[in-house]
Amino acid sequence: MKKVVIIGGGPAGLTAGYELVKAGGYEVTLLEASEVFGGISRTVETQGNRMDIGGHRFFSKDTRVTDWWSLFVQPQGSLALDQLLLGTQVGLVDGGADPQSEDLVMLERIRVSRIYYRHNFFDYPVSLNWTTIKNMGFLTTMKAGFSYLATIFRSLPEDNLENFYINRFGRVLYSMFFEGYTEKLWGRHPREISAEWGAQRVKGLSIRAVLVDIFTKIFRVKNRKVETSLIEKFVYPKYGPGQLWTAVADEIRSLGGTVVTGACVTDVVRGKSGKITSVVCANGKKYPCDELISSMPVKDLVEAMKDVPSDMAEIAEGLPYRDFQTVGLLVPNDKFLLRNNGKRPTVGDITPDCWIYVQDTSVTLGRLQIFNNWSPYMVGDLENTVWMGLEYFNTEGDEYWAMSDEDFVAFAVEELVRIGVIASADDVLMSHREHVKKAYPAYFDTYENFDQLRGFLDTIDNLWCVGRNGQHRYNNMDHSMVTAFETVGAIVAGESDKSRVWEVNTDQEYHEEK
Repeated sequence: MKKVVIIGGGPAGLTAGYELVKAGGYEVTLLEASEVFGGISRTVETQGNRMDIGGHRFFSKDTRVTDWWSLFVQPQGSLALDQLLLGTQVGLVDGGADPQSEDLVMLERIRVSRIYYRHNFFDYPVSLNWTTIKNMGFLTTMKAGFSYLATIFRSLPEDNLENFYINRFGRVLYSMFFEGYTEKLWGRHPREISAEWGAQRVKGLSIRAVLVDIFTKIFRVKNRKVETSLIEKFVYPKYGPGQLWTAVADEIRSLGGTVVTGACVTDVVRGKSGKITSVVCANGKKYPCDELISSMPVKDLVEAMKDVPSDMAEIAEGLPYRDFQTVGLLVPNDKFLLRNNGKRPTVGDITPDCWIYVQDTSVTLGRLQIFNNWSPYMVGDLENTVWMGLEYFNTEGDEYWAMSDEDFVAFAVEELVRIGVIASADDVLMSHREHVKKAYPAYFDTYENFDQLRGFLDTIDNLWCVGRNGQHRYNNMDHSMVTAFETVGAIVAGESDKSRVWEVNTDQEYHEEK
């Protein structure tokens, strides 16, 4: 049997592991550095409440992905995913789900996301409705309209992310809704970032796409094409995304695969032929392999090889990442100041948002998740409390990263008071802080030479790079899974061409904005 070692227990690694053990004929060993599964798609439980690290909508236009999810919801595979959905209203428990059951159930969620800017809330993606016009003011609305029209007649060269956004939204809307938030996210001004990031994350979304979506709804156009950022519904595991990935790890074990946690790979050993022969973990344990599937950060993978050309090592060393912190805050329902805006019913009449993008540059806070609206089962006391996640984008070791838990939570709470979500720090019942390293691969610094590094990695016949960090590409969960599908397909077919794996998420048509 061929020995296949998989580095990483996130969506890409676990998908690859399950597909290989199911195919048969392979001795599969999956190595996860932490003690939990899902990578950034994991679920953290604390004092009876659950946090989704980053927020993960389960939506895909790839039927391979949606069919795969349904396998774990209904092991017999006798029901399609859309027949298994429960909880059709955000924040309401219905559909007959047993609150005590640990079964993996997918809930249908109604997407609500808004932008917070200058003490007003705007729909996300930006919509041209009366609320938007009222919040912006007539004069600003007119300026935004003419600004967008100007881009139709005179497009800017798309040699950076700033110009990419301006071409699609106009300079006024760009300065309001993209410039400050993008700088929060990456720690760089958009003009310093490659337009390639926008091509992956924004793609078909623009003012034109918003207008087309509005008119196709008005005139009830059948089979209308919907940009992914305009989707109105998605599905979500009852206890968060980590519930699915833990179930996948358990299934790999039950089918004969080996899953090892606490296994941080430090050495990737190559033989005289250049192929990888084994990997070694920090505890000294060695795992021989005929094929290596890696979802570990490319920067760390190259460092672990130790025998790469100096120019390739230099590119890898310079690859940038953005790290991430989230603070969970529990407050009494009656102390949570964002109330329902009438869009749809919620428990306790709280705002229906899944998350809120905080474009206001007066605070460092990037996004605010409302876990009650992701799944009612994420909250220990749904009727009486609101469980939030405050998301911050940092660089490992910076002043915010280095703060003590006590100091950073106090800082986060003060920002929440400043933007009017709660009235006082005394309203907080409980808090929890999480650090996530290398959450977002970034598109600047030595990234401009990444194709050279990819070319070198592709010369290693039995190395397959998958997933977000494995490809240094801002893939979504479903994209990461597809890189695993393509990799396993190639391995089973005895192929060594990696092009189909790298081509995932390079089209200009699909994305799910995070």
